[in-house]
Amino acid sequence: MNDRSAAPGGLALVESLVNTLDLESGADALDTAEGRARFGLPESAESAESAQSAGGDAGEVARARELRESLRAALLAHAGHPPHREVTPLGELLASAPLLVTVDEHDGSARLTPSGPAPAASLLSRTAAAVAEALIAGTWNRLKACEAVTCHWAYYDRSPAGRGRWCSMQVCGARAKMRRYRAK
Repeated sequence: MNDRSAAPGGLALVESLVNTLDLESGADALDTAEGRARFGLPESAESAESAQSAGGDAGEVARARELRESLRAALLAHAGHPPHREVTPLGELLASAPLLVTVDEHDGSARLTPSGPAPAASLLSRTAAAVAEALIAGTWNRLKACEAVTCHWAYYDRSPAGRGRWCSMQVCGARAKMRRYRAK
């Protein structure tokens, strides 16, 4: 749906996660092994279910979906729209994400990073680090969700005024403008 370039830095992770669900078709990339692998989630739904019954890292896919919808609600708010449905507040989810302050030995720069080894860092921690990076850079509010109720696709608003409303002017924007025109 989106004809825009990917969001900068860590926001690309957030954008990519939100866009794993196509609201119009109902297709969810987290239903596929490839889609889950992109985010370091269990390879198959069966392994997630068996982990859940064993009480281990179960429910990772369900937690990823919960995170995705909380992120979508925040991105809708960035665009001035109410949440699409009842969700866990993003702040509550991110509050439990373990992050560390790391300092580069060579230049002394500091940044927040997920705790644990990079491949094993949870999706929640990687998302929290991406949000923190974007807050520092001042780019967090530029990541938005399309206002079209059948879309809500995440996009990075690169417009000079920061007032973009649709993921694609050619699709969602054109549809909205046509509906307004016909209503007149």
